[in-house]
Amino acid sequence: MRSAEVRQFVDYLSWVNHRLVDAAARLPSDAFASTSGDAVRDLRATLVHELDVEWSWRLVLQGRPEEEWGSAEDLEAEDFPDVETLSARWDAEERELREWVASLSDEDLSVEVRPGLTDDALPLWYFVMHIVMHGTQQQADAATLLTAAGQSPGEIGFLEFVAEQRGIRGA
Repeated sequence: MRSAEVRQFVDYLSWVNHRLVDAAARLPSDAFASTSGDAVRDLRATLVHELDVEWSWRLVLQGRPEEEWGSAEDLEAEDFPDVETLSARWDAEERELREWVASLSDEDLSVEVRPGLTDDALPLWYFVMHIVMHGTQQQADAATLLTAAGQSPGEIGFLEFVAEQRGIRGA
């Protein structure tokens, strides 16, 4: 996969994350961490889990030491009492992820790596896409929770993102 496409998928990941956080900000503060009987995690825990995965996998793929990303460093929902705290941390992580992805060439992305979270040696772009694809699952869960709470984030499909980016309709 070429670096331009990887950057576009990371842009999509960020676009959806922003839609979700914006919708979460419209909820009453107590609804942010309320538990739904139909979900594995509440909204806050779902969003924090996604942030944690984006952050920890980036560090792993950058070759950072385990002391920086290991289980002792996991982000916990309780560390984010409100949407504003979560949003601030996610904005910082988004900048870091985008800067790192922007630094990767097509050749970098094709190199097989064996990150510390798996024994598999695969091209780097597979692992970057894992970050994005994991995001789609967590984002769908969060969108369902938000919609059930009366604050749908709207359409979050890739073609909606492309249409918005290109200023076109009917995606």
